[in-house]
Amino acid sequence: MNPTDEQTAAADAFRAGNHLALQAGAGTGKTTTLTFLARATDHRGCYVAYNRTIAQDARARFPSTVRCKTAHALAYAAVGHRYTRRLNAPRRPAWQTGQALGITKALRIGDREITQKALANATLRTVTRFCHTPDEAITRHHMPRLRGLEDPDLHAQLAAHIVPFARKAWADLQHPDDGAVRFDHDHYLKIWALTQPRIHADFLLLDEAQDTNPVVEQIFLNQREHTQLVMVGDSAQAIYQWRGAKDIMTGFDGTQLALSQSFRFGPDLAHEANRWLRLADAPIRLTGTPTVPTELGPVTRPDAVLCRTNVGAMAQVMTLMAAGHRVALAGGGDSLQALAHAARDLKEGRRTHHPELILFPSWGDLQDYAAHDPAGRDLQPLVNLVDTHGTDAILTAVAQLAPEPHAQITVSTAHKAKGREWSCVLIADDFARPRDDHAGDHTGTPAQPDPIDDAEARLAYVAVTRTRQRLDLGGLNWIHNHPDGHHDPTGTTHPPRENTRGPRFPRAQ
Repeated sequence: MNPTDEQTAAADAFRAGNHLALQAGAGTGKTTTLTFLARATDHRGCYVAYNRTIAQDARARFPSTVRCKTAHALAYAAVGHRYTRRLNAPRRPAWQTGQALGITKALRIGDREITQKALANATLRTVTRFCHTPDEAITRHHMPRLRGLEDPDLHAQLAAHIVPFARKAWADLQHPDDGAVRFDHDHYLKIWALTQPRIHADFLLLDEAQDTNPVVEQIFLNQREHTQLVMVGDSAQAIYQWRGAKDIMTGFDGTQLALSQSFRFGPDLAHEANRWLRLADAPIRLTGTPTVPTELGPVTRPDAVLCRTNVGAMAQVMTLMAAGHRVALAGGGDSLQALAHAARDLKEGRRTHHPELILFPSWGDLQDYAAHDPAGRDLQPLVNLVDTHGTDAILTAVAQLAPEPHAQITVSTAHKAKGREWSCVLIADDFARPRDDHAGDHTGTPAQPDPIDDAEARLAYVAVTRTRQRLDLGGLNWIHNHPDGHHDPTGTTHPPRENTRGPRFPRAQ
């Protein structure tokens, strides 16, 4: 396959020694381009993959001069191996860990009683959040916000109680041989990051840079004085900010180039993708491949149904199973099973340890919170699902899920669908549409719908670009009636943005 002009431009910038940020739209062959760059030089490099599966696949494609590792694998080789004994230690309940740290009684804040188990859970989550940051010490802003304690003053009271225990837990995790806190992979990654490590390579390739964990960002950017940095990703697919990920591409001090020719789908689908790219204020527009005849229209037998939420996915699973289909759920049903067990505990008068629901003493309390508290409205679909079907029916459906190779239809959230593709895709009806008050004002003029949130536009872009042959917009069809949902009249593609004055990394001759 001959390289495109955009791929050639990327190779030229790479050979010139530029630090490089490569915006690669959906289906534009980013891995192919990276291997093209790696084969254009004799220098030794390191490809930092998003997960282990991607790293394994990359090893078969990159030349032997490039190591293909996850950030965790690099950290394990440097320091993590010292903690092998703790990594293999038996699991223990969070409340037992909390007791060992000195958390021995409940705490009352406002009208909520935070049990000893809830306090232990919040302490461990605080340590986890700290491990995902570039920060050197645990502070109150690492403390997660708990459902029912969103008020800033109440949150501050809880953080003042939790942070000392979290610091004690982090100190416990520094001991290689034994300790009270269960040691996991994010712990040794953070320990490694705090040593300000130096990665020995002539160039570094960072994949999925739009969803970079801040601690990995710190490690990567700290190499720029001795290593050429190349990051690749798609800023319009930055959909994990809610769990701390960060798009480091758009602000990167280096040459900015783009891959806009998609080989996954044709011009009609590219036209639809560009609608969402414009709404997301993305730096690129896509061009489809004319020889790929992707269509938009009704799909009666989809290969995949893509949903906005886990609860929406569960509702789709139950509907499809009731119609007699063999259904798979991307990523498995563990998270839904955990939510169903938590709901059953609450309905039967028991507290749950689920982090989303841990402060609610009963199902009725959760129902009231979801119905009347603005902070809890996103839980309303869960309440509706449980109240409609019951927890037993949900757990039965999860138990009947088929492995993907044996399923007729795969149900997935848009988040779990990222990086994947199917022939025929249906968009489920749980995607958020902006509020639209048709009653209008006192003059009788209909009110305009709210603007489309850029995070929702990015998620929609991910969803609509998963197909190769046919897409049913389904739950996103409302975009055609939204005033912001129309293309630029020209329908043109934005040219790649190039900063030819970007910093250069001096190559050794």
